[in-house]
Amino acid sequence: MTPAVSIRGAQKRFGAVHALRGVDLDIEQGEFFALLGPNGAGKTTLISLLAGLTRPDGGSLQVLGHDVVKDYRQARRMLGVVPQELVFDPFFTAREMLQIQSGYFGLRHNDAWIDELLQRLHLSDKANANMRALSGGMKRRVLVAQALVHKPPVIVLDEPTAGVDVELRQVLWAFIRELNSQGHTILLTTHYLEEAESLCKRVAMLKQGQIVALDTTDNLLARFHAKRLHVTLEGESLPQALRALVLSQDKNKFVLNLSDYFALEPVTQELRKAGANVLEMELVQPDLEEVFVTIMRDQ
Repeated sequence: MTPAVSIRGAQKRFGAVHALRGVDLDIEQGEFFALLGPNGAGKTTLISLLAGLTRPDGGSLQVLGHDVVKDYRQARRMLGVVPQELVFDPFFTAREMLQIQSGYFGLRHNDAWIDELLQRLHLSDKANANMRALSGGMKRRVLVAQALVHKPPVIVLDEPTAGVDVELRQVLWAFIRELNSQGHTILLTTHYLEEAESLCKRVAMLKQGQIVALDTTDNLLARFHAKRLHVTLEGESLPQALRALVLSQDKNKFVLNLSDYFALEPVTQELRKAGANVLEMELVQPDLEEVFVTIMRDQ
């Protein structure tokens, strides 16, 4: 099966800045895929290349087999992009924005789908409001609808929930999950790593224009077997035998590093032997944020 997105040796420079350094990546059709990285890693540059907003200095990028340079028209038709920035025309209403976007793709009589998008994104009561009058969250919803107006098989979400309220997140993710279940491929960039962990089956991590990790979410989490034991004691003294396990301390609150679940028993034995009064204890699993921080630091 043709990959939804295929990238080979993608290179991009902006003057002295080498934004992408030979990125290779395949995203299969129907995947919910996360592209993660710190600011300046090259995520938005890669999306700009896919969308044809800028041209690569080397390598090739394809959307469902269509080269984004040689076959731009078809590649762009296959793609819907929700940009990170709030870009809109202040002279039109939300509905007019979607009608104009439909026209860019040569779509006529698209009103039924536009009405459904407005309804699914809770924009029906704002459909005839001028874009200038909408809140930031409402503008973000219009941009999501704009990216979906031509029913693209591949949907790119570049920080779609940055600075938006909880309601929009819930509405957006419910709709995007449904589209994914219908076969749409989703490529997500986000700094909310809990979203990526819960939504995405596979993750690529980008740093300084290079992919430094690429695996399933489960495999990335499984690499880090260590557990974190959060212990709050009545006093600020921890038994000497446990000092080597301390990752951090805040007065009487300690975070201990455990190799596995079986390491919990010796810890409780040492606390009991020392007569420590335990006020609170919690065993915490590693999450994607911890994995991300560790990989970025090691790289």
